Amino acid sequence: MSKRHYHEDVVYGYRVPKEFQYPDYTPEQLANRQKQAALVCLVNAYRSSGHRATDLDPLGIQKKSTIPELDPARYGLEMTADKLNIDGILEVPLADGSKMLSIADINKALEDIYCGHVAFEFEHIPDTAEKRWFADYVEATSKDNSLGRSKKRRFYELLARSEASITNSTCTFDNFMQKKFGQVKRYGLEGAESAIVALDELFSLCNHSGITDAILGMPHRGRLNILIDLLKYPPRALFHKLQGNAEFPDDLPASGDVISHIASSPKLNYGCKQDLHVTMLHNPSHLEAVNPVVAGYGRAKQMYLYDNNTDPGCALGDRLIGIQIHGDAAFTGQGVIMETLGLSNLPHFSSGGTVHIIINNQIGYTTPATNARSTLYTSDIAKLVNAPVVHVNGDYPEEVARAVSIAFEYRKKFRKDVIIDLITFRRWGHNELDEPSFTQPQMYSIIRSRESIPKLYERKMEEDNVVSKDDAQKTRAEFSKYLEDELAASKDYQPEADHLKGKWSGLVMPTKAVTTMDTGVDLNILRRVGERSVAVDSNIKVHPRLLKHHIQPRLKKLAEGSSVDWATAEALAFGTLLKEGYNIRLCGQDVGRGTFSQRHAMFVCQDTENVCIPLNSIGEPQGKLEVANSNLSELAVLGFEYGVSIQSPNILPIWEAQFGDFNNTAQVIIDTYISSGETKWLRQSGLVMLLPHGYDGAGPEHSSSRIERFLQLCNTPMDMSDPGVSQNPNMHVAIPTTPAQMFHLLRRQIKRNYRKPLVVAGPKTLLRLSAATSALDDMAPGTSFRPVISDSLATNPDKVKRVVFVSGKLYYDLAKAYVEDSARIDSQIAVVRLEEVCPFPRQELAREMARFPSATDFVWCQEETMNAGVYAFVQPRLQSSLPKGRTLQYIGRDPLAAPVTGISRVYKIEQAKVIRDALTGI
Repeated sequence: MSKRHYHEDVVYGYRVPKEFQYPDYTPEQLANRQKQAALVCLVNAYRSSGHRATDLDPLGIQKKSTIPELDPARYGLEMTADKLNIDGILEVPLADGSKMLSIADINKALEDIYCGHVAFEFEHIPDTAEKRWFADYVEATSKDNSLGRSKKRRFYELLARSEASITNSTCTFDNFMQKKFGQVKRYGLEGAESAIVALDELFSLCNHSGITDAILGMPHRGRLNILIDLLKYPPRALFHKLQGNAEFPDDLPASGDVISHIASSPKLNYGCKQDLHVTMLHNPSHLEAVNPVVAGYGRAKQMYLYDNNTDPGCALGDRLIGIQIHGDAAFTGQGVIMETLGLSNLPHFSSGGTVHIIINNQIGYTTPATNARSTLYTSDIAKLVNAPVVHVNGDYPEEVARAVSIAFEYRKKFRKDVIIDLITFRRWGHNELDEPSFTQPQMYSIIRSRESIPKLYERKMEEDNVVSKDDAQKTRAEFSKYLEDELAASKDYQPEADHLKGKWSGLVMPTKAVTTMDTGVDLNILRRVGERSVAVDSNIKVHPRLLKHHIQPRLKKLAEGSSVDWATAEALAFGTLLKEGYNIRLCGQDVGRGTFSQRHAMFVCQDTENVCIPLNSIGEPQGKLEVANSNLSELAVLGFEYGVSIQSPNILPIWEAQFGDFNNTAQVIIDTYISSGETKWLRQSGLVMLLPHGYDGAGPEHSSSRIERFLQLCNTPMDMSDPGVSQNPNMHVAIPTTPAQMFHLLRRQIKRNYRKPLVVAGPKTLLRLSAATSALDDMAPGTSFRPVISDSLATNPDKVKRVVFVSGKLYYDLAKAYVEDSARIDSQIAVVRLEEVCPFPRQELAREMARFPSATDFVWCQEETMNAGVYAFVQPRLQSSLPKGRTLQYIGRDPLAAPVTGISRVYKIEQAKVIRDALTGI
């Protein structure tokens, strides 16, 4: 059974791995398999169940299991039997070149391959050829695991530098940290030092295979070791930070972050012509939240390399690899893992396969594995995407390197995710100040009585004559002196800013928000772009309803220059930006069509299901629009799009929620990346979040985008009594009420010389409201986004006694009631729209209030409940902006635990009361 899919292969951004062909069995091999059916059963048993009979636990707590299926006698095979032909059954290379082995030798070979310190799970892979390749490769390379002297020496030095042994007179990084900064929670790598070997071997393989970029995401444990030992992070910079200083120059407006979240982006070289650029991304303390960000960053970089590549043979994953390091408890417990894995093979999300390394400490904080997961292995969740798993005992660094090489070769061949389960232990508690024996006394009795992995490997290197005791002492002494020198240098260390370089070099760090700028476009260009937005290829048969209700009306509106709807204005914003050379990525559930069947950025042929995106055919040269209909995920997809946004400023990344409140499940990304990434790490993001918002009687869910939560995260001053107060918010929050406003918002987002996230509480019912349309002239040269839209209902401003401030669709309800009751109101009420709530439009509001010299009554009106919507944000800011002695009144729904009632009768009564109260009582 194969998956059904659209024929999107000609659509921009649709990228799938090149197919890897693996030959089937020859007729002779098939005949031999039939003849040796019992042997086939034995070999298959080892391939599928050998991992359960392995020695994987460096602590010896988890014992090898006895698996009946691995007994040759179970299949009628006797150890004393004559040699059997293994051709087409077992791919073990024999010295004499023959294919004949005794049962005893076969069984030993299978034990060595599948039940040693490295174990494999791959029989769950549904593709037969892929599964055969894995088995054949593991078996064929089983004897080719000897490392050269220089490689062993390299591994030894990495391990020796990392080791902590505070009872030893010699010095290593963790030892040094323990002595100099003993009260710091460094989350060291002790017990899992082989992870450094794993990463080093992976970087080496990447470099030698022609990969130019590796995007790395990892949590806190071992981060400092990897930064110092592998990623060229200057120890003096770390020590400077540990002494209470900032990681950025003092004159930059950044709050910084803790040491376990810092990052590095060095160029490494393992003897190749071209460097390997490793980009370690910043991570928050929310475990695994960095994973989709790595995936999105890697995808954006991959697309950049692909679009700008002079090598026409460059395929998905040729030049870039994603690497994600996980903790064992987090890998099985955090839902973001499943969501991110779910993106891995999707054509608009894949970057050619990620190598996952689980640093399996066999404990999560204080929770043992029996309470931490319902599966046999922590890696079992990866079977969701049929990823093969390589388990390896961390006590054996050379076996760890072999496990990495097997995983890398699989990824190289199939461009899919692969898992390395590196089974280790944690020498200390959750941090170095923690006492783990409170909850795991037996485990830590074993840990404290055993030698470290670096010590074990050092002894092996001495036995192999790779290093001598003098070499070992010298290695530590040199590293000790290096760290002492770096500590001394840290006193005079001056950090440098690492932002706004490369593709970002043309941008600035703003000191004041730019809200109004000319984003208008020549009318002739607008019409041409609008026409092209519905110009479908001749081989695409469009649905007749789209022709009648979408294409023809759009062309008519463009010709007349009036009644331009939201979808058309959006298409004009997209098309004009594409024409100017910018790329756009539109992502989310159903974004191609649009949740409300309004957008239709893509047309699907009714005969063939071929897909056409007209905006990609405006006329070369132009940027490209990638329409990425996502899976049903918010957390991973929003994290992915944030990753796209921080990779390049030259792409407009847009995530549209199916309904506004769908952002709820992505709150971690919003809190730790979107709202605070720039102030913590100096990483600008131009991500746009389109969140359909508005009460329409549909009930508690899908009505509110929870806009109040975004406003709570904004850092604008609360006191606006000074009209000239400076604002440089961390993100912009807008609630546009006209298509032209949306047009200007989208264009402004990428035309400014800096990037900020933009949250848009977008339209639902307004999409087809005839009153909520714009003229084409509203998007002409000289026009721009208006943070405040002046009142147009009161015909005599001097008579206005009450000024009603409002945002969003409620304006049109108020305007309709106003017009119907205009004789009674008699211009005594003005209705002013706040289109952009953050930054707060203080000066624009001051100018607007000055129009109404007789006004004494100032009201904030909203359809949301009092504890939701915009009120809590605007109240202190608007109150401090009012004329002296005036008080801001609230008109809206009472506080409620739910966003709104689900009883339609009650909803209608409440809505009518809000409108009535706003327009009466003067």
